[in-house]
Amino acid sequence: MTTATDIEALADQLSASANALHVQLMRAIRNGAPREHTQALFEDEIGLRTQADSLYLDAAHLAAAGLAADQQTLLALTARATDAIARIDRFKDLADLAAELLTLAAALAAGKPDHVLAPLEQLKHHLDAL
Repeated sequence: MTTATDIEALADQLSASANALHVQLMRAIRNGAPREHTQALFEDEIGLRTQADSLYLDAAHLAAAGLAADQQTLLALTARATDAIARIDRFKDLADLAAELLTLAAALAAGKPDHVLAPLEQLKHHLDAL
């Protein structure tokens, strides 16, 4: 990730993931899911939106931080996550996927490239398992 545009594209993907999670949240509410499940999904949605907003605001700073993660890999992976969120039926999978996206977004927002690889690999593994 070398430019503010690259980072903004990732923020766009995280926002899209939050939008997909919101659709699932509304579906869970309509289907009478337990309150603790819907509350957890809501908190994950807010977390994703917060991280995306942080990336938008800090794009110039992050570009200078020297993140070595491959931009196309990050964008493709977050796009896969968004697609998966839209199709997942089980609460545990939704919660796990949202948590992995949040961990990845937090590492990126913190500008700590050494903390990006582990959540990136975990997210890849989870998506492959789905």
